Parts: sequence; structure tokens; C-alpha cells
Amino acid sequence: MNETILTAAAVQLSSQEDVDKNMERVRALVTEARRAGATLVTLPENFALMGEEEDKRAIAEPLDGALGPIGKELSRLAKELEIAIVAGGFPERTSDPRRPYNTSVLFDRTGALASRYRKIHLFDVDVPGGQTYRESHSTTEGEEPVVARVAGVDVGMTVCYDVRFPELYRILAVRGATVLSVPSAFTFETGKDHWEVLLRARAIESQAFVIAPNQVGEAPPQYDSYGHSMLVDPWGTVLAVAPDGECFVAADLDLSEEDRVRSTLPSLANRRPGAYRWPEEAHLEVPSHA
Repeated sequence: MNETILTAAAVQLSSQEDVDKNMERVRALVTEARRAGATLVTLPENFALMGEEEDKRAIAEPLDGALGPIGKELSRLAKELEIAIVAGGFPERTSDPRRPYNTSVLFDRTGALASRYRKIHLFDVDVPGGQTYRESHSTTEGEEPVVARVAGVDVGMTVCYDVRFPELYRILAVRGATVLSVPSAFTFETGKDHWEVLLRARAIESQAFVIAPNQVGEAPPQYDSYGHSMLVDPWGTVLAVAPDGECFVAADLDLSEEDRVRSTLPSLANRRPGAYRWPEEAHLEVPSHA
């Protein structure tokens, strides 16, 4: 039985248009989380910049070969503090400068880029209250689920809107993920009704810990993020939830408890893959303005 205790933290930010100021807050809160004992620290989606899409494109960085300034700072922090960092979504440069990936990166405690995940499900949604988002217009979608091993723990990497697609999380669980990261910029209007419900559901069905750092408050041009960053255990119990404002929340993840849940209520082991068939492609209507 795995008796490892992993102390994890979710950093909650109110990122704006100034990358330098945003990264200053990242450094401060990651350092505070480390002082509180965290060895795995997670940052929300768009941690480096919440602003216009053209501004996000302008800060896109390569992740093959030499790192850009944001990547270098995350690497330096991880090495200096001897922690693992799961950061973002932030813009990863592609061959099409108009459509970077929205990529979550994982740096290990040596500062090495251990893994990256490119957001698969892009936020093309009309949010109640009149806001319209079309992430696919400015972002290239990812194609591959990612489970990364860090500090002896298998982390399933996702970003924000992914949380509404349980099939992705089932794949991550079957591939061995015992911790699921959900860095987000979850809107206030959807978050107040869906955020906790979705995170607890993903934890329960995957029988895994969920760490979900979120943006909070208003940012240009039209963002209003829900906050309530949280950590959830494999039974669906909320271990910690952030108050309003920039901060971090942390919890000890007892991986032996995860083993207990998976052995006493073995829903993952009781799967019957041979009985499952995907239905014929559903021709769901997409709004003409999408």
C-alpha cells in the first residue's frame, strides 16, 4: 500500500494584462506555498496574462529547446524551491503564430520541463449573462491526453473546460493517474453552479485527488472568474477551498486513502470495456455564429 503523503497547493490569482506583475505574484505565492510545506504547487490557466487574444499571442513561447522568459522563471522557481510546479495554460508557440496552443507545463524539482499538456477542449461557449467566448478562433487544440510522473506520483494533466468531458478523465485514470490537475479561468456565471459539482464528480468517478487552481475576479477584456480554488479527495470530499482574492490553499494528500477507496469501492476495476460501444456520431447542432 502506498503511504506517501503529498502536500499540494493550488494558487489563486487575479491575473491582469501586465505579465511582469503577474509573474511577481506567482513568485510570491509559490514561495509562500513552499514555506507552508507544499512540494507540488499548481497555477491557474492564464497565470501569466489575462487579456486580449492578440496580447496572449505576443507572449507565446517555445517549449522545444530553449525556454522563453516565462518558462525559464518557472524552471528557476521549481529548482530553487525544490518543488514540482504545474502551471497554466499559457500560450505555447506553434507554426501558426495566430493560434498558439493553450499548454499546461510541469516542471520537476530539478527545474526540468518534465511534461506538457496541450488543452484538447477549447472554450466555444455563450455564457449566461451575454458573454461569448470562441477560444478556437485564436488557439490550436491539443490531441493527446497526458499522464506525467513526478515525485513518484502520476499526474493527469487537464485545463479548465476539459473538466466537462468525463471521457478524458476516465482515460487518465485508466492510464494510472492518481492526481488530476485542473488549472482554470472558470467563469463566475458557470462556476457558481458547476465548479464544485464538476470537480467532485471527476474526483469520485476517477477515484483520484483533484487539484484545481482558478483565476478570481475581473480582468480585461471581459473576464470574470469564479475563484474558489480547491483540492478534492478520491471520495469527493473537499479538502480545502480558497476565499475570495489572491491566495493559495494547501492540503496533505494521503495516497494510502486513495488505495483504500479503490480497493473497497472498486469501480475502476469493475469496468467492462468490452461491453462499451461508442454510439454513431451524434449530429448535434452547433450555433451558426460559432
